[in-house]
Amino acid sequence: MIVQDVINHLQELAPLAYAEDFDNVGLLVGDKNQNVSGILITLDTLEAVVDEAIEKKCNLIVSFHPIIFKGLKKLTGKSYVERVVIKAIQNNIAIFSIHTALDNSFQGVNSIICDQLGLKNKKVLLPQSGTIKKLQTYIPKENADVVRTALFKADAGNIGNYEFCSFNFEGNGTYKGNEDSKPTIGKKGEIHTEGETAVSVTFHKHLESKVLKALFNAHPYEEVAYEITTLENKNQHIGIGMVGELENAMAPEQGLQFIKEKMNTNCIRHSKLIDKPIKKIAVLGGSGSFAISAAKASGAEVFVTADLKYHDFFSAENEIILADIGHYESEQFTKSFLVDYLSKKITNFAIILSKTNTNPVKYL
Repeated sequence: MIVQDVINHLQELAPLAYAEDFDNVGLLVGDKNQNVSGILITLDTLEAVVDEAIEKKCNLIVSFHPIIFKGLKKLTGKSYVERVVIKAIQNNIAIFSIHTALDNSFQGVNSIICDQLGLKNKKVLLPQSGTIKKLQTYIPKENADVVRTALFKADAGNIGNYEFCSFNFEGNGTYKGNEDSKPTIGKKGEIHTEGETAVSVTFHKHLESKVLKALFNAHPYEEVAYEITTLENKNQHIGIGMVGELENAMAPEQGLQFIKEKMNTNCIRHSKLIDKPIKKIAVLGGSGSFAISAAKASGAEVFVTADLKYHDFFSAENEIILADIGHYESEQFTKSFLVDYLSKKITNFAIILSKTNTNPVKYL
């Protein structure tokens, strides 16, 4: 097994195409074609984690956070980032980061928080736009079923809880091939009219190359006419943050204590409690102040996130309880999830959970 094989499995869970633009995800250090001797899963890649990988004979570290976030102009070992990269290179250890790609995955970070809290009826808090594309192509009538089926096999035509979705209408296409053409139907140098079916299907943007390959392989024409457009529809299965509901409503104090225990955090910084039972909870792992308005609009009584500043708490405006549980605490269950996920995908290979606690924040 090579590094790229592991990356392929992770991309099934969280395609890197949906990571935020500011992020630095993917293979940060190492060769994608390198054979893998062991995989270590961590939240952050620190020197101690690289040492752990060396000790446990793991030459691939799968890290949630990227160790390289800003550009590196020098590698002299002056910063912890430079020291990590140098040590990884010296020991032939590859480092892969999944970060906001997993944040935006329906099964990712925020789904993990929802499951930890036992929330039901999960929905994406901030669905992404620009992630759904539409393909329209024109096929001879007698070949339409074959090409359409090939597109479906390439995962086109999936809309929410439905699959094999397409729109079809019939018309006449015309063309005239030049001297270098090899028309499947008709003769070169002659104008040909063919009864065709126009087929439209939608697909997720990370599947574009796969969908086009299926189209070209199945379509009978030498030159395939097609159009791809990006839709502005919100993607209800891709996006950051989630909102869900407790099985039973709780009083505010009871609800916050429940969150504290379930999220295994030492303290919760929160806004003023509101006199309303907690039933619906919005969550966003990591820094989530940008989603306060969305959390309020969702109708949630509590927004569980991290890294809120002093003035952010004023934004609650007695409409919602803002609960800052800590950055590390909000994402701490992610690495165990990744271990379980990869262990199911790679059944004959040891996937090791890092024992290094990388939380830089301490409580007195």
